Amino acid sequence: MNKFNYNLDFKKTDFRKNPELYRIGVGEQGVLLVEPYKSEILPLWRFKTVEVAKESSKAIYKLFEEYLKEKDFVGADMARKYLQMGFTRARRYANHASGQKYAQETPREEAVEYPYSSGSKFKDNPILPQEKDALTNEKAQAAQVFKELWFKAKDNAEYKALKKWFRERYY
Repeated sequence: MNKFNYNLDFKKTDFRKNPELYRIGVGEQGVLLVEPYKSEILPLWRFKTVEVAKESSKAIYKLFEEYLKEKDFVGADMARKYLQMGFTRARRYANHASGQKYAQETPREEAVEYPYSSGSKFKDNPILPQEKDALTNEKAQAAQVFKELWFKAKDNAEYKALKKWFRERYY
């Protein structure tokens, strides 16, 4: 029921004009596909340093609030997903400075390319060691910046009400 639909033509679908086609999905599904929101939010999304993460997350959260004012659930949900992705990607680099979680040995045969995949094509390989300072380094601190605004967004009462309305209307 809540499953993200990867069968749509994302290059031609305007989800602002066609919100009924949007499915919330799980986690960050669709974050790099759903237009026009991807084009509005992605340029703001950065996590290289704590200061960059603060600017980025504040700008994205401001968009989140604007989408809520416009009663645009899809936009608000996408902004929430970008805040979540700021956390998860910064944590990935906090844990593994190269950005590679798995040893790059043997790729899975059935692997399909992101965003349609169920994870890394190296998912079956051993997980690389975590950085010694994974809980305190710059990327860990940047992740925390995003986490705070991600949780603020997902727990926002207006967002929750709009999400309930959206599900009742379109699901």
